[in-house]
Amino acid sequence: MEIIGILFRLTGGLCLFLYGMKVMSDGVQQAAGDRMQRALNFMTRNRFVAVITGFVVTALVQSSSATTVMLVSFVNAGLLTLTQSIGVIMGANIGTTTTAWIVSLIGFNFDIASLALPAIGIGFIVRIIKWKRQAWGEAFLGFGFIFLGLQFLNESLPTVNPESLEFIQKVSQLGFGSILIGVAISTGVTLMVHSSAATITLVLALAYRQVINYEIAAAMILGANIGTTIDAILAAFGARTAAKQTALVHVLFNVVGSVIALIFFRPLLMLVDVLTPGASEGEGVAAHLAMFHSVFNIMCTVVFLPFVRQFATLVSFIIKDDVKKDESGTPEHYHFVYRSASIQDTPELSLLRAEKEIRDMAGVASSMYAAFSEALKAVPDAENRGEMVGALMEDMRKKEAFADEMREALTAFLIACNREQLNPRTGRRISLLLRVIADLEDMTDDCCGLVYLLERSVKKNQIIKGKEMEAFIPYVNQVEDFLTLVREQLGRSLTAEQLHHARELEDNIDQARNRLRKLGRKRIEAGKDVKTELLFIDMVRRVERLGDYCYAISNALAKMR
Repeated sequence: MEIIGILFRLTGGLCLFLYGMKVMSDGVQQAAGDRMQRALNFMTRNRFVAVITGFVVTALVQSSSATTVMLVSFVNAGLLTLTQSIGVIMGANIGTTTTAWIVSLIGFNFDIASLALPAIGIGFIVRIIKWKRQAWGEAFLGFGFIFLGLQFLNESLPTVNPESLEFIQKVSQLGFGSILIGVAISTGVTLMVHSSAATITLVLALAYRQVINYEIAAAMILGANIGTTIDAILAAFGARTAAKQTALVHVLFNVVGSVIALIFFRPLLMLVDVLTPGASEGEGVAAHLAMFHSVFNIMCTVVFLPFVRQFATLVSFIIKDDVKKDESGTPEHYHFVYRSASIQDTPELSLLRAEKEIRDMAGVASSMYAAFSEALKAVPDAENRGEMVGALMEDMRKKEAFADEMREALTAFLIACNREQLNPRTGRRISLLLRVIADLEDMTDDCCGLVYLLERSVKKNQIIKGKEMEAFIPYVNQVEDFLTLVREQLGRSLTAEQLHHARELEDNIDQARNRLRKLGRKRIEAGKDVKTELLFIDMVRRVERLGDYCYAISNALAKMR
């Protein structure tokens, strides 16, 4: 019964600690998500700075899993390259050691409640006040829950000693087998709780109370480093090849590093004992284990850092791009697999992936319109114009169907994100992105409609040429330039100056539309073929509507501040 009671108290303390980790991580990412993204993108151009960046970010969010999930999202969104992400992963592994140092420096004899309760009180007050810094209140709340969880972990093992747990005593006497068992148990626990920090904190508490010895505790820290890769693996499901490669980098780095540490396990412990003052038992064991965690990750980084490019080449060889594409380069079907947020995910990071997919959707619309523009110019002089527009129409149908699949999947994804706890800015951003997706899909419909009109003009020999074509081509080019501008700005917030430029483009397109419609009506009055002129006016109308969509998207981007 004593053991059952201990297990219940231990589980409660661990869950409270884990919940605090999630709340604090969510709060920091909500408060600094955009700035963190820009910092990562700027500071990962150099491998050494990338390591420092990974360390700092992980120390802030107190979770290497959160950092690696963030990295997978950024790589998947095209914001970081595989090579850039490797240094950050190495730094994240060093950054996660700060949790062990905090626990060891505070110590289990410290009155943790003196830190926890004020943090919870401050965090709650900041969180309920309606202002833009609410997310920091959530971070303070999480900070308080972490320390409260530590206190429960400390109090859950007040009377335990090695003699009361015969099973642990027997396991401790298996030599190197004890080390391997410790690695396996810790890996399993970390896989279940999705947090190496929580596992390591539990290990420190068990070692401090002498439930497990120093060697087994150190082995369990290695197991926690292996188990923490689960979140990167889960984040890579349904992601692009580069994101899967990034997850594999994390797995290989942690697993291979742990295997090397096991080979040199006892010399590594001797080095830690030399570097850390005091005995490696009792009150001093937490500091020794924190040093072991740091030395292990720093040495792994020193060994692997010079081979970043070779590492990237290796994972690129193991995981290859297997997306099937048609002759035009567009995948046959759109695949966008997403899952509910895990303990390390936040909707703010999920939006990065959605924004990358939306940029790809804009690329589909842009390529469709560019294909129409080229065909329009080539039709009058083409000998095989029927075959040309027929093949183009078939390609347009495929791309339009692909865009429909994109709209359905991305809309469902953003709605799922919207069900999560969001700050007001993120909720507003999701609403704007949903409008952008709808406008882009409507653009692909109109591009398909334009090619249909072009195909009909060829079949009925109602070719637009002469003065009409000379006036029409600059008009088509204006909309193409507008679409290119919008596509390049997706994912960014338009400035007031850029929005003014978009307004000027829209006005110019409207004026050109009026001139072209007037030209068509005059030609009808002059006795030209009515059906040809009506088809011309219909094309003018559809092209102008594309300009309207571009301006609507520009307005949406301007509001994303």
